[in-house]
Amino acid sequence: MTQKIPLILIGGGGHCISCIDVIEATDKYQITGILDPNKTPGETILNYKVLGGDEKIPELAKTSCEFLITIGQIKNVIPRIETFKMIQKHQGQFATVISPLAHVSPWAKIKQGTIVMHGAIVNANASVGENCIINTKSLIEHDAVVGNHCHISTSAVLNGGVQVGDETFIGSGTITREYLQIPAKSIIRAGSTLMKL
Repeated sequence: MTQKIPLILIGGGGHCISCIDVIEATDKYQITGILDPNKTPGETILNYKVLGGDEKIPELAKTSCEFLITIGQIKNVIPRIETFKMIQKHQGQFATVISPLAHVSPWAKIKQGTIVMHGAIVNANASVGENCIINTKSLIEHDAVVGNHCHISTSAVLNGGVQVGDETFIGSGTITREYLQIPAKSIIRAGSTLMKL
């Protein structure tokens, strides 16, 4: 039996709850605690203990654990970026979590710190950057490129060859035309149909 990798989650809100369900389904990681400065140490989220806030990162980075940022990202990506940089500063290791209920092509690339959630599809030659959320039932088609620190929301469709700049939020149910270029730091509202920008 393969030993599970100890995993620390950072952020204890609604997105964390969704991530826990995905992580448990992978059978690859053992969640050893959650960091959230807005929670009381000792309280639990789906039976996992809150250990404290970000001040714990330096000491935990010295252990064998990996980190996953489970702070949600709608309009404000800054907390996720700052936390990512803090973990990097202390030479912590990032998890890359892929749901067994997702399909990621062996020809696709997923970078560190990213989670691909239930029902998502990342097709051949697609690339997803660091610290991204590829949310439930989203579709990243062939040759699409998603930059770093992006959130592709539930049931969003990025058609073939679409390029998404860093720090972009794509709302739920968005559909893009193929080979569209979406600038960095864009916020695309839910239900949008993007034929041009």
